[in-house]
Amino acid sequence: MAEIQPLGEGWYLVVDGDRQWRVAIADAPDASWVFVDGQVARLATQAAETSRRVRGRGEGGVMAPMPATVVTINTAAGQQVNEGDTVIVLEAMKMELPIKSPRSGTVKAVHCAKGDLIQPGVSLIEIE
Repeated sequence: MAEIQPLGEGWYLVVDGDRQWRVAIADAPDASWVFVDGQVARLATQAAETSRRVRGRGEGGVMAPMPATVVTINTAAGQQVNEGDTVIVLEAMKMELPIKSPRSGTVKAVHCAKGDLIQPGVSLIEIE
């Protein structure tokens, strides 16, 4: 069974035998954002999921798991990316957060610049 140790300010250390991960969790009114190993997951409430389906939003976006500063952007509009490629690096709470592409595709748009202060839930990069 995994052991979870709170590190403070939304960070946790998850230890499972020889493996361990630093996990960040940020809560928003309609969802929680989880960052682990370069991947971001949005855990929405049922009401938020219904609203998202009604608006018809796709899943091709890259978003921040928590308030952060953009350190590096490793892609540009029109560029091909593969699932798992690090497309952006953020800094939050003095730690770098590499954000990976959730799927392969072409970058449709980049909605941030180096040095921008960003909030969770805001689309940073669109992939189609």
